[in-house]
Amino acid sequence: MNIEKLKEEQLAAARKVITTDEAGEIKTIGGCDCAYVKSTVIAAIVVCDDKLNVIEKRTAAVETDFPYLAGMLYFREGHAIKEAFGKLRHKPDALLVDGHGILHPLRCGIASHLGVELNQATIGIAKTKLLGEEDEAGNIKAGNEIIGAEIRAKPHSKPLYVSVGHKLSLQTAVDLVHKTIRPPHKLPEPLHIAHRLADKMRKELENAAHKE
Repeated sequence: MNIEKLKEEQLAAARKVITTDEAGEIKTIGGCDCAYVKSTVIAAIVVCDDKLNVIEKRTAAVETDFPYLAGMLYFREGHAIKEAFGKLRHKPDALLVDGHGILHPLRCGIASHLGVELNQATIGIAKTKLLGEEDEAGNIKAGNEIIGAEIRAKPHSKPLYVSVGHKLSLQTAVDLVHKTIRPPHKLPEPLHIAHRLADKMRKELENAAHKE
């Protein structure tokens, strides 16, 4: 595993990231999340309409030997997510990804890398912050560059860190995240449903392994 070569790949993808609204009208919203059973990555993707009714669900399970490395989640989960995405009959207008977009040291977290690879509008939604400082408006800055936003589902909940993945502006990304949160859930609904789907498949695989 050549880490420097992988970082070069991230930097090359970062140069292709579009941070303006190129997705057109957003009528369908997807969410993707992953779970693990030992060395198996389980990717789950759901697609919802603008009322957040589920249109389609897809999953994929892929073996990986890539370890968890901060800032390199794409190389651990990307293949499984792309496989699940390839099964979709209804590609979403925007895809919410559990992970960072340009709120990343190389400006290319998993949401951005997937967006470029799939030519898909994406938004990164993470529970931890890799870098940057918040200003009074809730923007996250690295120097003078705005690279994300901190939002909360409710006043005392833990923050979510939202950033552009690909083909959307930060304002559109933040608006879409706010629009898709349904209390009491902290996560946007498509991401919450994808998380539950990935967890369900994880339990099914674990149970099947125990019966062998």
